[in-house]
Amino acid sequence: MKRRSSETQYVVCVKNAGYKASLVVRRIYPVIPDPDARKRGLLRVLDESGEDYLFPEGLFAAIELPKAVGKMFSLAT
Repeated sequence: MKRRSSETQYVVCVKNAGYKASLVVRRIYPVIPDPDARKRGLLRVLDESGEDYLFPEGLFAAIELPKAVGKMFSLAT
C-alpha cells in the first residue's frame, strides 16, 4: 500500500541490540521520511530522546495504525 505523503508511517521496535538506551522493544515509533537512508537499509525514527536518528531497518517492523489512533499519536508528538 502506497502512503500519502501527509500520512505518518509508524514502526514497532522488534530488536534493540546495540541500541538499548535509544529503543524499547515493542514500542511504536514514528518514521521520518529519508529516501537516502532507506537506500542504505536505515530508517530515521524519533527515539526515546525525542530526537531523530538513523537505525538499521531490521530492528523494526512496519505497522499500520487505525486512523483514529494515528491522529492521537500525531497530536502527542
